[in-house]
Amino acid sequence: MDTILLEPVSWDLLLDAHGNIALANRPYAIAQDVASAAKLFLGELYYDQSKGLPYFQSILGAGQSPLFLAAQLEAAALTVPEVVAAQCTDISYTDRVASGNLKVIDATGQAQNVTF
Repeated sequence: MDTILLEPVSWDLLLDAHGNIALANRPYAIAQDVASAAKLFLGELYYDQSKGLPYFQSILGAGQSPLFLAAQLEAAALTVPEVVAAQCTDISYTDRVASGNLKVIDATGQAQNVTF
């Protein structure tokens, strides 16, 4: 499974050596897709507005417990093809930005730590 390669800090497209949009291969592609799923706000995805986390509706500024966000992040990670298990290992809120780590296991049994 390939996905469009995104620059890790700006989350913008990258070009390959030939000037084409760069692609990421597994296992990095899975990790990047999990990070994208964790960052997606509910209603933000143009072609499927039912996907995403309810950041505005239930998470940011709502005083939710970290366990609620962890459960939402784990469920989002499981929507990524080939991810069979996900565990949120760290969550922090700094300057109204949620970040953390997810440990995911893919269909081949390979484990990865994903930072979002």
